[in-house]
This record gives sequence, structure tokens and C-alpha cells, in this order.
Amino acid sequence: MKNSDRINELVDELNELKLFNMASALDSLYGSGPFNVLDNVTLLEKIIEPEYENKTSQRFLNRLKRAHLAGGPQSIDKCQDSAERSYLPPDITTTLSSMFFIQEGLNVCILGPSDSGKSYLARALGIQACLKHRVMYHHCEEFLETMVALKQADYTKYKKKVRYYLNLDLLILDDFLLHTITDEREIKVLFEVMEKRSELSRCTIVCSQREPNSWASMILNDEVSANAILKRATKHYTVVIQPKQ
Repeated sequence: MKNSDRINELVDELNELKLFNMASALDSLYGSGPFNVLDNVTLLEKIIEPEYENKTSQRFLNRLKRAHLAGGPQSIDKCQDSAERSYLPPDITTTLSSMFFIQEGLNVCILGPSDSGKSYLARALGIQACLKHRVMYHHCEEFLETMVALKQADYTKYKKKVRYYLNLDLLILDDFLLHTITDEREIKVLFEVMEKRSELSRCTIVCSQREPNSWASMILNDEVSANAILKRATKHYTVVIQPKQ
């Protein structure tokens, strides 16, 4: 069998396996001069790399979609001290951008007034984390209401959902305690998720415009629950964003 015939067969086989980028790369390389002069490793690299890049790119896009972060323009590179805002402690965004906190299961609490950039930072971290990790972004109030409704409607599905959230590498709860929680069921859900994720060394990011020492008043003045939640949310990293205008 001629080499050209075998190459055509290999291209067809790769297409059949839905490895379209590898098939296209092989077909293109064979039709060009460098095919016969490239060493084996380089040749494999040029055939495999396009497929790998496509698969990883698609995986990243799928993770963004599942995390509710698709289409976001947020970038951790833009979360630096500027004329508009500063981040404390110094160089904290550089530290977080390494994603080490996710690998180690360390929590992050992002504090600052309204429109200070808390959500931007949280979403930027979430987007970058989607390159390698399973992530979910929620507004805290909506998350609790949905979970309570599910618990009441179907407890089995609720427990399955809880397991899903516990297995995430990163859970982001934005607008944390924006409004007073008056439903004891929501407090129980919040505590359960925070407590079990902490036990499993799973990272959680919370964003709040309220100082942690005021959280008790936002949780039915339940000081015990508030202290337990505060302890877990602020256990590792606390980021304070200070607007300059």
C-alpha cells in the first residue's frame, strides 16, 4: 500500500473517531514539504496539538456555562490597585490568581461597599478556575431560596444537589447576606453547605458588602449560627476592596 493511501485511511479513521482536528492536521502536513523532514516527536506534536487545544477549549467553555460564568469579560489581570480602587492586603489578587487556594481548599471572603468590584473579582477568579476546576457561581439569596424550595418539594433530589455542591472545587456565593435571612430553613441550608465544604477542604468564596461583625443581625440574630458561618467564611483569606472615589 502506498504511503498516500495509508495516510488517507488514517485521516478517514480519525474523522470516524471524531478527531477532526487531528485528521485535518495530518492531511495538511502530509500534503506539505515538512512532513518527511520532521522528527517523530515534532510530527506527533503538530498532529495532536490542534485536537488537544480544541478539546481543552471546549471543556473550558462547558465549565463556564455550567458555572453560570459564560460570556463574562472579567479578568484577574484587571484586579489590581488603580486610581479607582485598592485591594488589601497588598498583592492579594496576585496570590489568589495562582489558584493555590483552590488546591488547598482555602476559603476567600471578599468585602467592600456596593459597586466596589467584589463581584468582578469573584467572577474573574471563577473564570480562571474553570480552566482546571469545577466551579459554580450563585447569588446567595437565590441559591438559598432554590435549595429550600427543593428540600421541601423533594428531599431526595435536595440531598443529591447538596452532594453536587459539596463536590465542586469552588463555590462562589455573591451578595452574601445582602438581606436579612428570616427563614430558619435557609440558615440551616447555608450552614450545612458551608460546614460540610469546610470539612471536605472545598473552597468557597463569599462576597459581602457587610462587615462580618454585623452578620449575626442578618441571620435572625442567631449568634451561634452566625459565628459558625463567619468562622468558616473568613477562616483563610479576607480581601478588602477600597474605592478611592
